[in-house]
Amino acid sequence: MNFGKVAVLYGGRSAEREVSLKSGGMVLAALRKKGVDAHPFDPKDRDLQDLVRERFARVFIALHGRFGEDGTVQGVLEWLGIPYTGSGVLASALAMDKLRAKRLWAAEGLPTARYEVLDKDSDLKAVAKRLGTPLFVKPASEGSSVGMSKVRKSADLEEAFALAVNYDPVVLAEKFIDGPELTVAILGEQVLPIIRIETPREFYDYEAKYIADDTRYLIPCGLPARKEKELQALSHKAFRALGCRGWGRVDLMLDKRGRPYLLEVNTSPGMTDHSLVPMAARAVGTSYEDLCVKVLEMARVG
Repeated sequence: MNFGKVAVLYGGRSAEREVSLKSGGMVLAALRKKGVDAHPFDPKDRDLQDLVRERFARVFIALHGRFGEDGTVQGVLEWLGIPYTGSGVLASALAMDKLRAKRLWAAEGLPTARYEVLDKDSDLKAVAKRLGTPLFVKPASEGSSVGMSKVRKSADLEEAFALAVNYDPVVLAEKFIDGPELTVAILGEQVLPIIRIETPREFYDYEAKYIADDTRYLIPCGLPARKEKELQALSHKAFRALGCRGWGRVDLMLDKRGRPYLLEVNTSPGMTDHSLVPMAARAVGTSYEDLCVKVLEMARVG
């Protein structure tokens, strides 16, 4: 594997640090197993200028959340001229910001759930009446369901807002979509099989994603082939609408009538033993190690 010296960026200082450490550790082991000269690099403890001083030829970004998935690290790597995995600066920033992503999708005519932006002056009862309950409250720029709540009655909306605003000054209230949750992995120009997610919990929260053993991941997803192709095409269009490249994962839900609603794009998806992109890759015969190499092959600057 002639990639030169490769840094696996993991850890960082976001609310998703622990997940990132696990993702990065697994990516590091996989790349080394394939003969890549890969080294761990935690930007919480290291100066990114060390990437130049230590002559790293490219970077695998296994950071999640702020300061890793939001365009900031991508901007530094652009400045340093070091090829990196995943989307560029603008696409990373847009995908991390659920509010801007929704607005852009709406401008492109792509479906996303109704929402309102909350602040300290919002009439929460009126918001609950307009959107209906249950509804979701979430920070605009966090991942892994950090700071997110499912609100069943309007009286609980204030507490949900107080939790979310701890993580981001921009908070969304989003209409509840009563149907299956799906995720679509994208690898270059290849759209991988859809995964259907089922959890006995209130929703697919942090524990369901990374800790619980009772979350079910269904591949095939159970949809008719024609419907699956339609949703794969929609997901790819949503990915491209934000300017994303390389690899990523698009999350969406269906309502009871089978109508899709886009949730978000992850530009640096999880790579843990519970993660979805490796699962989808396995379904088409791509091992975890080969997936890591394919992602690394797409590293670029600009």
